[in-house]
Amino acid sequence: MDASDSASSSSKLDRRAFLKTGAVSLAGAATLGSTAPAVHVSTQPTEIIFAFGPDDSGTLQPLIDAFNREHEGDIRVRWREMARASDAYYRQLVSDFEADAADMDVFGADIVWTAPLVRRGWVQNLTRRFHGAYDPDEFVEPALQSAAYRFRIWGVPWYTDAGVLFYRRDLLERNGISSPPATWDALIDAARQVTQADGVPHGFVFQGDEYEGGVANALEYIWNAGGRVMTLRGSVAATPGQNMIEPNVINVNSADAAAGLATARRMIDEGVAPQAVTRFREEEAWDEFLAGRAVFMRNWPYVYGLLDTEISQLSPDQIGIALIPSSSEAHTRYSCLGGWNLMINDRSSNEKQDAAWTFIQYLTDPGPQKRRAIEGGFLPTRPQVYDDPEVQAQAPGIALSRAAVDRARVRPVSPYYMELSPRIARAFTRTLGGAFSGREAVSRLEDELHAILRRMR
Repeated sequence: MDASDSASSSSKLDRRAFLKTGAVSLAGAATLGSTAPAVHVSTQPTEIIFAFGPDDSGTLQPLIDAFNREHEGDIRVRWREMARASDAYYRQLVSDFEADAADMDVFGADIVWTAPLVRRGWVQNLTRRFHGAYDPDEFVEPALQSAAYRFRIWGVPWYTDAGVLFYRRDLLERNGISSPPATWDALIDAARQVTQADGVPHGFVFQGDEYEGGVANALEYIWNAGGRVMTLRGSVAATPGQNMIEPNVINVNSADAAAGLATARRMIDEGVAPQAVTRFREEEAWDEFLAGRAVFMRNWPYVYGLLDTEISQLSPDQIGIALIPSSSEAHTRYSCLGGWNLMINDRSSNEKQDAAWTFIQYLTDPGPQKRRAIEGGFLPTRPQVYDDPEVQAQAPGIALSRAAVDRARVRPVSPYYMELSPRIARAFTRTLGGAFSGREAVSRLEDELHAILRRMR
């Protein structure tokens, strides 16, 4: 099995078979709570703390309130707001756990945290709970893969994400361009044509700052040129508990990966993207695009939900969503998987863990997922929600993004991902800034990633 940014088809089948059977849950898993909530003899409800970052959509607190009403006298959830930025949020978690002060019982976890959190022993093994409550086919497969590590399940997919290409449908049609670009060359040509004809300042904006979002962008350029960064290979043994895991394999120093990063720099060199993208995160990119100052934008699907707000000067009928382009039509067009899983603190009491599991089941039910999709633009992890007529009618961006989710790849899977990620981000930003060529960037990056793995093992 290859659980990284270059998963092979045979390995997906191996892991998929595991997820469907749950066989590993029979192989000496750590002591787990019951799949059913415990019977509470106390007259006081079990209070649990749910940790998650700010919710600009306004959809989360009403769901928590509804859960508390439904479970009045039994369970009460209190939301502890964490940092907005993923890396700052992770540092809060690490600080709390290392100080033995982690008071949250259930928390939202960025999908790239699974392996690092498991390595530190901070999250509960949910394999038995999961298979007692769900069928794996009830979840979008890439999202479910992100919650699995070493053939066990550690979280339940809450909402997912995948990088997409936003484009000005109205401007392309006005200039005789019948479809969104499938390759980077086609994007460059279309951007030049439209900017010259309509006076739009920028052809393309994306996230090039030195942070986790920059990693997602970098990987899309690398993958869509045929390159890779890292693989983690393994196999499911016939005897439970004897699964074989090979070390991480670094393979970023390739001509394809170099070409992918060179394409990103080419966007700036040829004037298609502004030099300022080296400082752009999601908000800076959508500020330009939603103000009508860019023809194309790489971002996450939730931005579609901003079109009906005061933030945007554009309307939904002016905008289209497409897959991220590739370097040539011969290459598959991949998106970087994003999203959040729900995890349980392994140090919480059994009573609180059972209550946390009840809350997780509630948040991942199709009903709350449908509400978050319609009101907040969050991509569901339950396939049936995409097919819901109300979702399709009221949140067209959700349906338009489904193809990207199906083609999404996970970022490198490693217990040391949080040490590796900043190096990928730095290589990308410095390449965009002109400090490195694509070839220099991947050569340096390979050396740095190898050094980190040698030091951490």
